Formats: sequence, C-alpha cells, structure tokens
Amino acid sequence: MILIRLLFNFSGMEILHNAALLWFIAGFILFLLEFVIPGLILFFFAVGAWLVSILLLFVDLPINIQLVIFLIGSVATIILFRKWLKKVIWVKRHSSEIEDEFIGKIGRAETFIGPGHDGKVEFKGTSWNASSDDTIEKGENLIITGNQSIKLIVRSTKNAK
Repeated sequence: MILIRLLFNFSGMEILHNAALLWFIAGFILFLLEFVIPGLILFFFAVGAWLVSILLLFVDLPINIQLVIFLIGSVATIILFRKWLKKVIWVKRHSSEIEDEFIGKIGRAETFIGPGHDGKVEFKGTSWNASSDDTIEKGENLIITGNQSIKLIVRSTKNAK
C-alpha cells in the first residue's frame, strides 16, 4: 500500500527527490542482500530504513534526523529481536530435519562421552559433537535421542533395553 502510494504520487525525476521512496528502496535492497549475505543483520537495517520511510510519509525530516532514526531503529531492532528471530528461524528450519533424520538412530562413539564430558559421535559418515548423561566408551554404539542446535544428545544402547 505504501509503495503504491509512493509510486503513483510521483513520476520521472520527482521520484529521486522523494526521500520516503528512496528509504523504502534502500530497505528493500538491504532485505534482498540478507539472502546473499546471511547473518540476520541486514534485515534489521532494512527495518530501520522502512521505519524512516513510513515516518517521512507523515513528517518532513531533515537528512541528519533521518539518519539518526535509521541508526537507532536498526540497532534497537537488532538488540530487541535478533536473538529471538534467529532462534525461531533455526528451530523451524533445522530441528525438524534433525529430528526426522537422526532421532532414534544408532551411531558410534568416536571418543569417550559422559556426564559433563562432551565427545564425538560418528553418524552417517560424519563426526558430530555429542553429550550424554550416560557413560559411553569409545567405539560403543549409542542411540541419538535429541539435539541442542547441532550438538546431538545421545544415550548408551546398554541402557535402552
């Protein structure tokens, strides 16, 4: 809606003089760059640019105030929402893949794993960090019971019976 209002109110070179449209386009470019340069930072700068764009629809602000609002809005959204959004994205994108492919499957301990002592697990030809409340010796088979991010939670097959 905002973009339509901006585009139809201006034509030709007048668009270059419309700060709200320029901030909107800058935000859109930053948003697209987030897909090229992942890290979940550029998205929040896009939000800051869009915030300035929306404000400029209602209030005429000098460029130095626009820049301050852009920086404060971007940094504030990073501080307030980045950790939460990253957690939401990580859980939705990766946990179901790990659960479907890993949970309940058998792996082999590459190192000793015990309470308070993380180790390595070999599963499907790849080495994974792992932790367990059980004592698992090197070379012992184990069952994958969960994950914390990319660290597997395992238990001994001796306790599975």
